[in-house]
Amino acid sequence: MSATFPRRMILAAGAAALPLLRSRGARAAPREIRFWHAMSGVNGERLEEMTRQFNASQPDFAVTPVFKGSYDDLINATVAAYRTRTQPQLVQIYERGFMTMLLSGAVVPVQELMAAQKYEIDWGDFIKPIAGYYTHKGGLAAMPFNSSTPILFFNKAHFAKAGLEKPAETWQALEAQLRQMKASGGPGSIMADDYHWSWFENYSAINDYQYATRNNGFGGLDTEFTYNRTPVVQQVGRIKRWLDDGLLQVAGQGVAASAVFTAGRSATFIASTAAHSAMVAANGLEWDAVPLPYEEGRAARNSVIGGAVLWALRGHPEPDNAGTAAFLAFVAKPETQVWWHKATGYVPATNAAYALAKSQGWYKERPTQEIAVQQLSRGEPTANSLGYRFGNFTQTMLAQREEAERAFAGQKSPQQAMDDAVARGNEILRRFERLNAGRY
Repeated sequence: MSATFPRRMILAAGAAALPLLRSRGARAAPREIRFWHAMSGVNGERLEEMTRQFNASQPDFAVTPVFKGSYDDLINATVAAYRTRTQPQLVQIYERGFMTMLLSGAVVPVQELMAAQKYEIDWGDFIKPIAGYYTHKGGLAAMPFNSSTPILFFNKAHFAKAGLEKPAETWQALEAQLRQMKASGGPGSIMADDYHWSWFENYSAINDYQYATRNNGFGGLDTEFTYNRTPVVQQVGRIKRWLDDGLLQVAGQGVAASAVFTAGRSATFIASTAAHSAMVAANGLEWDAVPLPYEEGRAARNSVIGGAVLWALRGHPEPDNAGTAAFLAFVAKPETQVWWHKATGYVPATNAAYALAKSQGWYKERPTQEIAVQQLSRGEPTANSLGYRFGNFTQTMLAQREEAERAFAGQKSPQQAMDDAVARGNEILRRFERLNAGRY
């Protein structure tokens, strides 16, 4: 009897074995999760590194980061993509776009998404001014990502030359120091490009001054700005006085304020804690940092955040939602938070991550990175210090800046400038309120 098998039997046996070989060998390609963001430069590289870490940690999903330009470019691109049903699964939107995203109907609230995908996150562990900013109806609407707050960086050499150790705690005493420094031949301060955030918004929060009615917008769309009836008016006057007296300079067209400071041409610089990477990279710069100043006679409260959060967008199948949730769970891990904090200077979003960084001795190595966390966690947030929730917030901010700069130029008094800024801002708020009636 022949030991050979008919050819058709061999072919049949081979065909039958193929499904078994496929099941044991080749895997399905990971499901792609598109992640649109606005981070460029070194921090953009760190973001891409984070996504690579996630992709390597599991085989089922591959997050693809896509840079879409500035925060304004990104939110506009997101709106356009949702209208044409080409939206990504995940998008990074700055804090000023919170109300636009929340009321858009285009998002899945992050707490709802994570619960649906069976992830257990300790939402109560998020640092209060961070969580509070993004909480709506008792739950976080988006995942905190690159959260920051401004602190005061200073040039140690310039202070020492003037016989000073570090910046004073109050605005009044700081002004006296800058005058002393000028008298000794030293430079003054450099104004950050986003000065409105630190000199007006955080100034109001730290000093517990009302910025707008309805708990700064948290209580309803019918909020109205009131900062023209607070010491913000005097703050505008202070900035003008400092500019006129040479205590404060503007970087100028095409020049970054941070570059002026890192080149050693200014004594102080109020900027985001995310500026740490620039400070560390600056050769020969003797620098340190302290919390933001406050007004004499006031008890300093917490500062408020800037930066951005991650929003999950609607309109995707469940397997995509599972991938989005898996990445957000990775972002929320204390280990990821600490890595991000160390790599970028942004603050850890949770108390657990802060405790982990502290236990690792990070703040002995980089004590200035703890300042922002301590400043955000200072006391219990009040209605004036929890944050700001305004529709079309970028537009209202631009109106405020235009009017403030008219005051700086001597075209208007500080009071008239802020009165006009509030009037313009309130009209913008009313348009947003009419457009979104009943949604909040």
